[in-house]
Amino acid sequence: MSALELIHRGKVREMYAVDESQLLMVATDRISAFDVIFDEPVPDKGRVLTAMTVWWAHHLAAAAPTHLVSADPADFPAAARRADWAGRALLVRRAEMLPLECIVRGYITGSAWSEYQVSGKMHGTPLPDGLLEAQQLPEPVFTPSTKASDGGHDINIPYEDAVDLVGTEVASEARKISVEAYRLAAEHAASRGVIIADTKFELGIVDGQMVIADELLTPDSSRFWPAEKWAPGSSPVSLDKQPVRDATAATGWNKQPPAPPLDAATVAATSERYITAYERITGQSFDDWIGG
Repeated sequence: MSALELIHRGKVREMYAVDESQLLMVATDRISAFDVIFDEPVPDKGRVLTAMTVWWAHHLAAAAPTHLVSADPADFPAAARRADWAGRALLVRRAEMLPLECIVRGYITGSAWSEYQVSGKMHGTPLPDGLLEAQQLPEPVFTPSTKASDGGHDINIPYEDAVDLVGTEVASEARKISVEAYRLAAEHAASRGVIIADTKFELGIVDGQMVIADELLTPDSSRFWPAEKWAPGSSPVSLDKQPVRDATAATGWNKQPPAPPLDAATVAATSERYITAYERITGQSFDDWIGG
């Protein structure tokens, strides 16, 4: 049984070559904040990302095709049936990725809120005066960004710049798929008492079809807010890596490598939020997730 070839190691995921048309995508327990990877892993984080990606891929299949082939280890090559990869590996189709981060915002928060406070705009587009932090937007908005090179930062761009990058037809299709996937996901999450404030998709082309690739509506790619703790005018609790951001900000860290160490309480709180996000949104027990 020969080992699979590692072809890419990202902040969280590792990609292995299976054959000319398929890859194995493995989600680790690494965590990053402010584009810096921390030394301390967050237990079960990779399995949560994988479980949520699979759940959403099935739930949104009609509106948002993905590159997912299987989460069942029986469908993996023999070299991929490793105990340490159980529940965190996916067999996927290779895709020609778009050079865009396809972000959809339903609420004004994060970098969009920061931009609005300075200029009254979001990704260069004027917004009404008087919006509050975390306020719901009149309708979901597609706000793309460039993809950063390793170690860099994504740059928010107007939709017109996305058209310049990929062409009118591709940009329009990417916006259509992204907004519809967000809309359907937000409706479902709301029925489970969770607000999806925004989310980031990565799209690619497989056999001439545009699909969502990489992760799908996870706590790493989305802001999930418990609806009962949301109120416009303040920054809501997030079911994601917020404990890491809060703990490191309190140290005065300048957000440059190396990252400060994370204490056990911060790691545990982060793991708990990831699992809570999965269970609240899917209605399933994380203990039952075995990757199939």
